[in-house]
Amino acid sequence: MRYLDDINPEEFSEWFDTVIKEAEIYDYGRYPVKGMGVWMPYGFALRKNIIELIRKEHDSKGHEEILLPLLIPEDLLIKEEEHIRGFRDEVYWVTHGGLDELDVKLALRPTSETSISLMESYWLNSYKQLPKKFYQIVSIFRYETKATRAMIRLREVSTFKEAHTAHSTFEDADRQVREAIEIYSTIFDQLGIPYVISKRPDFDKFAGALYTIAFDTVMPDGKVLQVGTVHHLGQNFSKSLDVKVLQENGENDYVWQTSYGLSDRVIASTISIHGDKRGLILPYIIAPIKVVIIPIYFNDEEKKGVIEYSEEIRNELENCGIRTVIDTRTELTPGKKFYDWELRGVPIRLEIGKREISSKTVVIVTRDELKKKSIAREKICESVRKEGEEIDKRLRERAKKKMEEKISKVEKLELTMEYGERVRGIIEVPWCGSEDCALKMQERTGIRVLGSPIEKPEWIKGKTCPVCGRNAVTSLRLAKTY
Repeated sequence: MRYLDDINPEEFSEWFDTVIKEAEIYDYGRYPVKGMGVWMPYGFALRKNIIELIRKEHDSKGHEEILLPLLIPEDLLIKEEEHIRGFRDEVYWVTHGGLDELDVKLALRPTSETSISLMESYWLNSYKQLPKKFYQIVSIFRYETKATRAMIRLREVSTFKEAHTAHSTFEDADRQVREAIEIYSTIFDQLGIPYVISKRPDFDKFAGALYTIAFDTVMPDGKVLQVGTVHHLGQNFSKSLDVKVLQENGENDYVWQTSYGLSDRVIASTISIHGDKRGLILPYIIAPIKVVIIPIYFNDEEKKGVIEYSEEIRNELENCGIRTVIDTRTELTPGKKFYDWELRGVPIRLEIGKREISSKTVVIVTRDELKKKSIAREKICESVRKEGEEIDKRLRERAKKKMEEKISKVEKLELTMEYGERVRGIIEVPWCGSEDCALKMQERTGIRVLGSPIEKPEWIKGKTCPVCGRNAVTSLRLAKTY
């Protein structure tokens, strides 16, 4: 099914680059360090609102925000061997302070498991302090050698939310993984980002983790973007950094840990999934400007009354906590103003002219449907809030439906590169559970294994693995990815 003004998959890359530049979200490619961009004021306001939503969900579950140093000494980073092996090729190193060579190289943080574990070894000493849940929202740096993309594949990830938790038992850490999945599901649902949740295969789990759970969404070009990950770390880091606590039984033991992260990709997917050929369509819940008022007049006599009425409406909405601006630019026609604010994705437009003043109404237009209707001024706050809720509901349902159309369940998989080239979206196949079979599917098709659903799917009953022919125990998801 096609939707009105849908982005052509072949044009998505160009669309994304154009929109984030022209809507003044993110200036990418002009700063003289590859893989690093600049958040512009409107984009920074959008980023801030999404961050506050993320903060709210973590705070509500008892997480405490902290701030760890950017620099990590090499001898600390290498304490967890499997972890550093996974990141060694991606680390930026600081080797000099001024003209002096440093005695110990310092890494620009690629992630913070070793740093938080070190601090927990000082802060935690008893099971009575557990569980302990920390998080921070910071920049991380990874020497990405593949082709970089604005917000999607960066060398400086400037919006990295990483949570780190400590527990007295494996089971409680397992419970925390489930809580993290609940937190992320709530965040993505509010943003209208559809997703599948998969357990990554062991060959693709986070370095140093017992297992990894990932959230993936499908972008308009049919490629899959990982938007969030949750890791059960076991005791790997706590043993390496000697994070022990006195347990209830009177013995000292290493804590069990989890970590989970979100990044700029949350913002990129919000922009991409809801946008159309006209530009952004921002969910009302996180839009930096929720309402734009366009005064429409034909002479100076009308102008005075229309501007005054517009200012009264703006003040009323602002007093209700609804961020509103009036576009008073005289060099642009109303039509040009419509185009400009549609590009920026402002959820609600109010049009005010002589007729609205006399009838004590306003014309309201929602960005996602672009349909006009008249509403009474006396109910302006109530009506705008209701329309905002309806916009978010429609965006959420539309995005979910579009993603469902891009997920295909197939019993047989053509194990050829030619088949892989044709794939758009997610392919789900019966799977015997053998990682060897998963690797063969990935190698022969050229499309990446995402992993398996957390719960065993019913549809694979009686089906067989397309590689070895054995009975399927679950399903395996594959897709082209960023």
